[in-house]
Amino acid sequence: MANNAPERKLAAQNRRARFDYFIEDTVEAGIMLTGTEVKSLRGGKASILEAYAGEIGGELFLVNSYIPEYGQAGAWLQHDPKRPRKLLVRKRELVKMLTAIARQGMTLVPMSIYFNDRGKAKVEIGVAKGKNKGDKRETEKERDWQRDKARLMRARG
Repeated sequence: MANNAPERKLAAQNRRARFDYFIEDTVEAGIMLTGTEVKSLRGGKASILEAYAGEIGGELFLVNSYIPEYGQAGAWLQHDPKRPRKLLVRKRELVKMLTAIARQGMTLVPMSIYFNDRGKAKVEIGVAKGKNKGDKRETEKERDWQRDKARLMRARG
């Protein structure tokens, strides 16, 4: 990362998101978590591969994300690993994202969950449009070409 970039500790990442979707815009959102969820996230065992963000009652929620139970806490303190978690965004950003969802084929995909330099859990959400099979093949070709090009340049010195 660059020297002026904020420090991030990655807790979960959706690496397939850029392969499966065209990401048009990204937004940083806060996430409401319980104590055991935060401790479990710091362990880095969370998964957001099948997760998405959606509107429930006029608010934005992260649905179908998996944050495992915290092993060192008692059974009465545990959280539901797949519960919907409220996302905290500004009203203007919320309206912008909800209008994007209303357009044909747009969805909100979580790209990563991380802790910022102040220790707060954040979610990077991408406003995305799904790719078809041909688009995915094109992405794969481009990625392979970039890898081969880098190899050739390295070999030449």
